[in-house]
Amino acid sequence: METRGVEDMFDLRRFPKDGLVLLLLLIYFPLGLCLMLLRVFIGVHVFLVSCALPESFLRRFIVRTMCTVLGMHVRQRNPRSRDQNTKLYLSNHVTEFDHNIINLLTPCSTPQLEGSTGFVCWARGFMEMHSASGPGVLGESLQRYCSTEGTPPLLLFPEEDTTNGRAGLLKFSSWPFSLTDSIQPVALRVTRPLLALSTPESGWLMELLWTFFAPCTVYHVSWLPPVSGHDCESMQEFANKVQELLACELGLVSTQITKADKAEHIKRKRHTAPPQTSTNVRPGSISLGFMVQSSGTEDRRIIKMAQQVKDVLPHVPLHVIARDL
Repeated sequence: METRGVEDMFDLRRFPKDGLVLLLLLIYFPLGLCLMLLRVFIGVHVFLVSCALPESFLRRFIVRTMCTVLGMHVRQRNPRSRDQNTKLYLSNHVTEFDHNIINLLTPCSTPQLEGSTGFVCWARGFMEMHSASGPGVLGESLQRYCSTEGTPPLLLFPEEDTTNGRAGLLKFSSWPFSLTDSIQPVALRVTRPLLALSTPESGWLMELLWTFFAPCTVYHVSWLPPVSGHDCESMQEFANKVQELLACELGLVSTQITKADKAEHIKRKRHTAPPQTSTNVRPGSISLGFMVQSSGTEDRRIIKMAQQVKDVLPHVPLHVIARDL
């Protein structure tokens, strides 16, 4: 597997570094804000329609069309490769809504392994699982689910966390590959203009608002042929093989970077602050949440742009805007 730096795998800032793109974003901000408010209203109706209609092709078609209005466009490739007998789909993970997008194309269930439970879990489209008993009990429950006739296929993300989808894949966890003998890989590529797809500090609700704010988010779903493990292979070897297949399909590299490495990298970045070498700090920069040197031209430019963004989006904290810039 090819080595890739952990910093290449994630976007720590929401806004682009390029000055021209940032200027276009500032011009787009008023329209984006109007779009976000309108799409929140439409999104409530999409949720109600999805709850009211029974699971069917008609329901998926209507909800998919309405999601296009919300700026979430779905394109699929090789739909005939989807095996109707496969009980387990495995995909790379890019956004908080990957499971919802794939569910627009075919019925599938994704367990909520961590996070909110109850109504929020159901409303987000997850299947609630009680994982507090440990991964062994959870694996047995999912194995029984896959062996039950009439249940929709299971959709899992063996990376166990999101990436920016541009550099590489996180190391696949081996436990999903023990659930069934055959799995179907699903390659997911997501594109969005002007803004990053996600940042580690944002929750799913904030990510949803940014999705509504963006002009569009395009999801490209590619179905790969089903893959079965060999008797001589261990679960991790099988996982590595599928990881290589997905990386090759997406034009990325498969790495040994894990979810824990991502968490450690974010923690290190969060606690690393630039040293304060000047006491001549502009009053407006004190509220940014980190030490900014007012003597540098670049820092003054960032403060000015952050204030401009704050004027357009007063509900977004100034230190969040400055951090993304």
